[in-house]
Amino acid sequence: MPAATPEPEILAAFEAAKGFMPVEEGLALYAAAAEAGALGLPLLEVGTYCGRSTILLADAARAAGTVAVTVDHHRGSEEQQPGWDYHDPETVDPEIGLMDTLPAFRRTLHRAGLEDHVVAIVGRSPQVAKVWCGPAGLVFIDGGHTDEHAANDYEGWAPHVAPDGLLAIHDVFPDPVDEWTGQAPYRIYLRALASGAFTEVSATDSLRVLRRTGPGI
Repeated sequence: MPAATPEPEILAAFEAAKGFMPVEEGLALYAAAAEAGALGLPLLEVGTYCGRSTILLADAARAAGTVAVTVDHHRGSEEQQPGWDYHDPETVDPEIGLMDTLPAFRRTLHRAGLEDHVVAIVGRSPQVAKVWCGPAGLVFIDGGHTDEHAANDYEGWAPHVAPDGLLAIHDVFPDPVDEWTGQAPYRIYLRALASGAFTEVSATDSLRVLRRTGPGI
C-alpha cells in the first residue's frame, strides 16, 4: 500500500508556515502519522514552534478521527534565542522581550482550518510528561537539541508509545560536525535502537521513524 500523502492545500499550508522542516521530511512524517492514526490514539508532538509540522499531524488526526497534541513552552529552544542562527525577531513579544511562538502557532492552525483537531499544551516537556497518563499512537520528538533536553524528551515520552505505535525523531545527524544541531537527537535515536523496544521503519534525511516492537525504552 502506498504511503499516505497530504492533500495539496495541506501541503501548501505546511510550506507557507514558519518553521524548519523540509518538504521531504514532512511527507515522511505525514505518512507515519497517517499510519499511526489507525490505532485511534492521539498523535503527540514535543516541540511545536510555530506549528509547521503540527499541520501535518493535525490533518492525519482529522482523517483518523483522533486528535493531535502538541507540547511546547513556546519560549523557543536554545538555537532560537537572540544572537543564534535560528532566531527570528518576529517571534519576540515586544512587551516582555521574550520569545513567544504561541500566537504564530495559533495563526498557523487557523489559516489551515485545523484548530478543532489540535490540543495545545503550553508547558515544559518533562513536567507535562509526568502528568500525561495515556498511550499515544505516535510520539514525534522535535524539541531542544541539548543532551539534557533530548534525553528528557525521550525518557518522558517514549514510554507512552503504544504497542505497534511509532516514535519519530527529528534532526538526527550522525556526523559529529553537526554536534549542535543534531548529535543529541542522534544519541537518543541510537538509544532507542539499542533498547530493543523500537525497530527502525524509515529514514528520510534527518527524520527517523521507529516502531515499538517490545517493552521498555
